[in-house]
Amino acid sequence: MNNEVVYPKNTSKSVTARALAVLGAFNVSEPSLTLSQLARIAGLPIPTVFRFAGELEEGGFLDRDDAGRYSLGVKLWEMGLLTPVHGHLREIAMPFLLNLQYDCREIVQLAVRDGVDAIYVEKLTSEESVPVQSRIGARIPLHATGVGKVLLAYSPESFIEVVMAMQLPRYTPETQTNKRALAKDLAVIKAQGYAKSHQEYLVGSTSVAAPVLVNGVIRASIGIVNYAAREDLDTFAPSVLRAANALGRRLEEIES
Repeated sequence: MNNEVVYPKNTSKSVTARALAVLGAFNVSEPSLTLSQLARIAGLPIPTVFRFAGELEEGGFLDRDDAGRYSLGVKLWEMGLLTPVHGHLREIAMPFLLNLQYDCREIVQLAVRDGVDAIYVEKLTSEESVPVQSRIGARIPLHATGVGKVLLAYSPESFIEVVMAMQLPRYTPETQTNKRALAKDLAVIKAQGYAKSHQEYLVGSTSVAAPVLVNGVIRASIGIVNYAAREDLDTFAPSVLRAANALGRRLEEIES
């Protein structure tokens, strides 16, 4: 029997592409990986990954613990803070997020759209809030979350059509996968200025979110979420709207 491991033919890619494949192997659900896991996910031979991982570790882009598992290094974190999402939006948004958290005493989230997903770029919790089940950097669906539906509703019509043409996963019995009904939901969101989501992504989760508009263009969404199936969370919709509108105005002032 031939026990040789066969890897996808990524070895013809450039040095840069192979290094990026190693770095891109990590995600929220797998923040640390063994050498063999890195090789499998990156689609590269173990000796190649071992060489790249050593060089990346030396440069601070990867860390390796005593058990030999790799994780992303501090250097990448420092560079990530320089991106517009972290270094600009997150910093400017923080006072508005803190005020919203003070008003609501719930988990506060800031999200942006990336491709056909939403990404959490900041979250705040309080002593009164239920422990958060999301992480900064996590990707979430646009059609099944409060912040996601806001980002989708205020996107260009051409993008909405792309999402509507996709297969929409069902996460709970409450997930809206009927595209005609979802289109009506998006119209309601734009009409009232905010979105509500009740147990559509996680059982027990309820959220309210509003758009951060800069000169009429969606830049991000701010939301509050409760994981105890709180049914009156939408009473905080005015507070969420104030925070989102204030952040949008502040961004307009800075960018004018």
